[in-house]
Amino acid sequence: MVETIQAFFQDNFPPELAVFFIAMIPLIECRGAIPFGMLVLDMPLWEVLPIAILGNILPVPFILLLIRPVINWLKTTRFLHPLAHWIESKADKKKDRVLKYSKWGLFLFVAIPIPGTGAWTGALVAALLDLRVKSAFLTILLGMITAALIMTVGSSLVTAAMTGEMPQELRMIMDYFNSLSCTAG
Repeated sequence: MVETIQAFFQDNFPPELAVFFIAMIPLIECRGAIPFGMLVLDMPLWEVLPIAILGNILPVPFILLLIRPVINWLKTTRFLHPLAHWIESKADKKKDRVLKYSKWGLFLFVAIPIPGTGAWTGALVAALLDLRVKSAFLTILLGMITAALIMTVGSSLVTAAMTGEMPQELRMIMDYFNSLSCTAG
């Protein structure tokens, strides 16, 4: 199935749009778009990162503003009623982690790139917990950027392991942290 999705995006879209659209897909988001852009499409980091972040953040305001009315409408339909309850139960399972640490909980929930977390689920949880839209959006954006950076480093390490040489992106990140440690010491 992964090969089918990969072929679909490679064959039907320019690389930039492929990364953008993949980042918009729930559960895949930046976590899949960044490695896809860097490893499959051989795009440079400076191109992949902002495109993936824009694609991933685009649905968030709509989710924050519209998911509650959509779920309420789904509950009124006979066939979609179970879907509404499934969405609410998915958010309900995640809410304890978010509520325990408030904004930091939402940030960490979105920032840690593991299955079942991310901007989509973070926005769903924030909306169903009635968190302020502006505050939730900024927290989700920062968490998503953090997750994107984690995935970028991870993709660079995979590239290094596969090719035997360190990618330029990873070298730039290491040089940056070395310069910080030199100026601090």
